[in-house]
Amino acid sequence: MKILIAFYSKTGNTKAVAEAIFNALQEEDKVLAPIKEIEDIDDFALIFCGFPVYAHSVPVPVHGFLKKIKGNQKLALFSTHGARTEGRMQKEAIEHAIGLAKNAELLGYFTCRGQVEQAVLDNLMTKPEHRAWAMEAASAHAHPDKADLEDAQVFARGVLKKALKFKEFNKK
Repeated sequence: MKILIAFYSKTGNTKAVAEAIFNALQEEDKVLAPIKEIEDIDDFALIFCGFPVYAHSVPVPVHGFLKKIKGNQKLALFSTHGARTEGRMQKEAIEHAIGLAKNAELLGYFTCRGQVEQAVLDNLMTKPEHRAWAMEAASAHAHPDKADLEDAQVFARGVLKKALKFKEFNKK
């Protein structure tokens, strides 16, 4: 099974999670690459797609990539965000990503906190309607941490197990 771990990352948070996923997969036929460097995804049976959450949504550079995924491809999503893990922001972004990749079969998703750029936090702190979120996001400064990356690896192995079971099921 050919596996793609594709990511969009500005600060390195999502890239770190993508690398953890890549390292967790023992398959030999796997590729790790930034979304902007990927030209053709047709040969991949399983695609992991990662992105940072921007304003409850998926960054624009990820939109076109998700729309290219075909119905015979399996998909796993992962994201990083400044919000607390139980918040709605990352759930809304994952829902948006699922809508963009409507042709793929979703095998799961993973989210974890990630450090937000200081310039973004400083800008949001000047806006009363965003100040509370900026203060919350500032507490994500040490993420993704070792535990987050280990959780990402557990997620990756679980997704691969699902994909392999589905592949075996289809052979029968």
